[in-house]
Amino acid sequence: MEINKNSLQYRNAQKKVKDIKGFYVHLLVYLFINIVIFIVSTRDEGFINGLANIWNYNTAFFWGIGLFAHWASVFGPNVLLGKDWEDRKIKELMDKEKKKTWE
Repeated sequence: MEINKNSLQYRNAQKKVKDIKGFYVHLLVYLFINIVIFIVSTRDEGFINGLANIWNYNTAFFWGIGLFAHWASVFGPNVLLGKDWEDRKIKELMDKEKKKTWE
């Protein structure tokens, strides 16, 4: 099977792959930076005190919110609502409307 690199379908798939790759790079940077922050903070404060200090989790928490938003933009619509959710919902609403008109 030959791939037409100029087709809209190919360009959409290429964009999706680029988005997925971008998310995984973001995830790796997130993990690396937060591990370094954790190591430095526990080294300076001692392991137990570093774990107990809530301020050491700020970066991971707030950046984690951003990482979740990135995940949702890449994977979310199909994961949360399922494939063809819009089509099923439209059909359901049309069926309800059809029943209403005949009652």
